[in-house]
Amino acid sequence: MAQQDSFLKLKGRIGDLTFYKTKNGHQVREKGGVTAQRIATDPKYQRTRENNADFRTASLAAKHLRDALRPLILFTYDPGMPNRLGSRMVRVVRADSENVRGEGQVQPANLAILHRFNFNAATSLANTLFAKLSTSVDAESGEVQVTVPAIDPKVRLAKPKEATHFQFVAGAVALDFSEEGESTLSMASSAELTVKEPVVEDTVLSLPLPPAAGLPIAVIFGVAFYIEDRGAIYPLNNGAYNPMSVIHFTS
Repeated sequence: MAQQDSFLKLKGRIGDLTFYKTKNGHQVREKGGVTAQRIATDPKYQRTRENNADFRTASLAAKHLRDALRPLILFTYDPGMPNRLGSRMVRVVRADSENVRGEGQVQPANLAILHRFNFNAATSLANTLFAKLSTSVDAESGEVQVTVPAIDPKVRLAKPKEATHFQFVAGAVALDFSEEGESTLSMASSAELTVKEPVVEDTVLSLPLPPAAGLPIAVIFGVAFYIEDRGAIYPLNNGAYNPMSVIHFTS
């Protein structure tokens, strides 16, 4: 909002006019900027158009991935995750060496760029579960398994102070980024285990997918924490403490 500095001398903005003061006195300028029409047609903005096209492709692919993984993502909470995933997907699109700039696509081989992506920036799987996961993927049969070795939760699990229980959660998704493609998600989880458990035996999570689909497969794994209150178990802080990461890609 403009304010009166002295008689008819203004600072601020009125409509498309901006009033300001420099060493040369009070000045006014009209709102400028490049129009959408010029960006769309001017040869000087060819690179901008190419960048915008790649960004749109990446944004659509990131949304497709989020939608496909939505039931799994609901176990965790990070409002900034969509933007972070979109930025990572831009790298995937720009890694496409088969198409010219501005026409980049999501190539299965480049999806490895998403490996170790954390769906919750506040906590990472590597700093929560200190155990080596084993992943088995047979694209022909559609059989996918994630195995968590036996652990002592008191030693191998960095839990939030309030947590009384935890759960292993995993998902496998066959990704189809084509215009009308549909991705297929398979999910599995362990029982809700007490953090005071002396030893948790090997946990095998089976994630069956359609056989021989010919699609890239992503495997996601996370740990969910819970709190017990009056005999009932509730998610702890809406999943804000739950790590979840991409642990494997098969192109």
